[in-house]
Amino acid sequence: MLFKHFFIRVLMDFSSFSFHPAIAANIEAAKYAEATPIQQKAIPAMLSGRDVLGLAQTGTGKTAAFALPILQMLLEGGRCRARALIVSPTRELAEQTNKVFKEFSKGTELRSMSVFGGVSTKSQIKELKNSMPEILVACPGRLLDLLGQGAVRLDGIEILVLDEADQMFDMGFLPSIKKIVAALPKEHKTHLFSATLPKEIRSLARQFQRDPVRVEIGESRPAETVRHFMRSLDQGDKYETLRSVLGRIGTEGQTLIFTRTKHRAKKLALQLANAGFEATSLQGNLSQGQREKAMSSFRSGRATIMVATDIASRGIDVTQISHVINFDMPDTPEAYTHRIGRTGRMMRQGIALTFVTPDDRKLLRSIESLLGSAIPAMA
Repeated sequence: MLFKHFFIRVLMDFSSFSFHPAIAANIEAAKYAEATPIQQKAIPAMLSGRDVLGLAQTGTGKTAAFALPILQMLLEGGRCRARALIVSPTRELAEQTNKVFKEFSKGTELRSMSVFGGVSTKSQIKELKNSMPEILVACPGRLLDLLGQGAVRLDGIEILVLDEADQMFDMGFLPSIKKIVAALPKEHKTHLFSATLPKEIRSLARQFQRDPVRVEIGESRPAETVRHFMRSLDQGDKYETLRSVLGRIGTEGQTLIFTRTKHRAKKLALQLANAGFEATSLQGNLSQGQREKAMSSFRSGRATIMVATDIASRGIDVTQISHVINFDMPDTPEAYTHRIGRTGRMMRQGIALTFVTPDDRKLLRSIESLLGSAIPAMA
């Protein structure tokens, strides 16, 4: 029972949005039969020309919720210049978002490109000149670098999306966001999507948006398709407990394990691999090539276990993740929401297990307050 998966059906069919035939065909090819709640509410609001403040957990389909209406709106108007800008906190999320745009833009002649650090600036400048994309998905630092070099222009941007807005604030990107917005034309649509809505994001909405439609799904809590468990233990018992849990999970689905530090993520993945598990790691010390290799291995299923840090995990969009294990407690209840959002995606059931040491008790109570109930102990 603990590891059984099921799907919950929702009622709105994508045909009700009257997308262009090419976009509709891509939706069908992606096997998107029915819209998720965030898609049902955000898509019509964006298509009507309203700014959207979208509050939804990770894994509820919010990338498609803004990508599909953006593509529909960009079909009319000029080409070969940047008209839509999606700002992402990490390169993994930027690349994942770019893949979604490419998937749904087939047959439209609209082009998208992701720009982020960790790769050659010269190669990105060359690609910008060659592809002349209408859609840019960018991390703030590299975007400002390219803007400063005159390699990219933002004066034609019609639509701005700040994705994972709360994480960008937590990572200190607010000054960069303000510089980016200052480079945009005065008349443009601004959409904010976030898993949580702290006061800082409310302030961003007031500053950058005009009478936004607030679309709130799930009250900033993890998806209802996730079942939560905890295990009380001492720090020294974590590894052996983890091995036992992973043995019970077996080959059913994929498991994402969170650690607090880059060093621990790397060490734990090596320990698990040496113990016979198909494990890889994703953490900040990896080069872009190594990160892409790790993600490819996990996404394809060659690796059934990934050990990651919070920052490195942004953009892990793998629907087969059946279990999230907090080897180390997250720093905040909001971070718990982000972590757990990696399972239970697209209405599929997931399991969340958190290891709790005596020092973690206060934070556990805060997380339980966010969830609205106590987290039961794992049998």
